[in-house]
Amino acid sequence: MSQPSASSPEPARRLLRLSNLGLAARLRAYLLTGILVTAPISITIYIAWALIAAVDDMVSRLLPTAYNPGTYLPLWVPGIGVLLVAVVLILIGWFAAGYVGRLFVRLGEAALARVPVVRSLYSATKQILETVFANQSQAFREVALLEYPRRGVWTLGFVTGAPPAEVVARTGEDLVVVFVPTAPNPTGGFVLFVPRGDLQILSMSVEEGIKMVVSGGLVTPPARPVEAAAPAVPEPAHLQPERR
Repeated sequence: MSQPSASSPEPARRLLRLSNLGLAARLRAYLLTGILVTAPISITIYIAWALIAAVDDMVSRLLPTAYNPGTYLPLWVPGIGVLLVAVVLILIGWFAAGYVGRLFVRLGEAALARVPVVRSLYSATKQILETVFANQSQAFREVALLEYPRRGVWTLGFVTGAPPAEVVARTGEDLVVVFVPTAPNPTGGFVLFVPRGDLQILSMSVEEGIKMVVSGGLVTPPARPVEAAAPAVPEPAHLQPERR
């Protein structure tokens, strides 16, 4: 019997080693493998279908009957609402890129800046979206290993950028901003100002790091060869024992 290739899925490799088990054990293994293979695909298709149906339903309610493409089609075509939303967003982006559009955007931002609560929400949302979608942004581009919350305990963090100038001036250290997410919800976490020398940048991608956080450590990235041992990192000042 030929050996399984290195690219074979892990459940298939396990099944190849079940030839010496009984019928009940084989059926149990086949059932588990079927669940592992079909569950991610089924869940992904279900979520995507639900989102498309929700957008289509919302758009069909907003459009008048005369302008609704579903009125003239013999059957319902999923994704028409998503396509219309994409077209509208493209038109808005085209308009906002012109002189008149930029003028309208500035006037709208000036009006929102006068509303106490709305201006804070708008400013924070705009900064987050600009950070995520900007091509020049280096936010969440690196996964780092750091000792947190105490010495000897390591956790994953995402390097987000440089700290404010006031923080650097008061500490006098070369700091970077690191976001340490909580599991299984990576949208919550802690923003830390960490000395650059206390970080060990990992080779795993940001997507792999987020998957590991969301899964609680169950989903780990594939093993990669370590080129060289990490240099010794000096112990942070707040973790060093006090000298008497």
